[in-house]
Amino acid sequence: MTIRTIIVDDEKLAIQGLQLRLEPFADVEVIDTCANGREAIRKIKTMKPDLVFLDIQMPGFDGFSVVKGVMEIEPPLFVFVTAFQEHAVRAFEANAINYLMKPVDEDKLADTLERVRVRLKEKTSAGEAEKLKAVLAEVAPNAAEEFADAEDETGERFEKLINIKDRGQIFRVEVDSIEHIEAAGDYMCIYTGDNSLILRETMKDLERRLDPRNFQRVHRSTIVNLNQVRQVKPHTNGECFLVLDSGAEVKVSRSYRDVVARFVH
Repeated sequence: MTIRTIIVDDEKLAIQGLQLRLEPFADVEVIDTCANGREAIRKIKTMKPDLVFLDIQMPGFDGFSVVKGVMEIEPPLFVFVTAFQEHAVRAFEANAINYLMKPVDEDKLADTLERVRVRLKEKTSAGEAEKLKAVLAEVAPNAAEEFADAEDETGERFEKLINIKDRGQIFRVEVDSIEHIEAAGDYMCIYTGDNSLILRETMKDLERRLDPRNFQRVHRSTIVNLNQVRQVKPHTNGECFLVLDSGAEVKVSRSYRDVVARFVH
């Protein structure tokens, strides 16, 4: 699969340098370059690349403005490229797949592209599955029902143990022992009753590995193990807090109130 790529940077030398570093990767095709944010928004909408390397600091429309400017279409994967470390957190909040410091390190670039390949493969697989279900629903509704039933047999396809590399060690964490998970970009804070660990993975990717019968999103950046909930505390504006077995409290936003409904009989 070819990764159709656009590079956005107001510095011509930076574009040329990144193009040179991308040349060894045969599956990466740089289809265009942009020197400013407005041009980037226009070309992303018309050319629909798979991947955009996006400079953060540019005159006029900065990198974050570019991301906001293409949200009405299905956006590409973004990798922010910056000379300033303090932009890292905002980059993750903007759902970038990664951020790279200038000058771009070749090993980190290779690691980033591998993550891009995984994400694109998952995206393609999900799209093919949806197409198959749509065709089945039209030409063979009984088969479509069987397809849905097969998807519901969730027991065997979700993780029981998760290996987490943190602080130079590898921890084998039983999924059932996880109380809740909080996201910070591509980093997940995994909380068990007596420990917290950092896992480098996106919320969306981690959700795919967890059984939705037990683990549910209760906030844009929080997943909770429903088996660890012992109390629901109403709060203002339709929000509430879940009290977990450890005594920790996790806020449920109004968008996820339906999760709480299952505790009210």
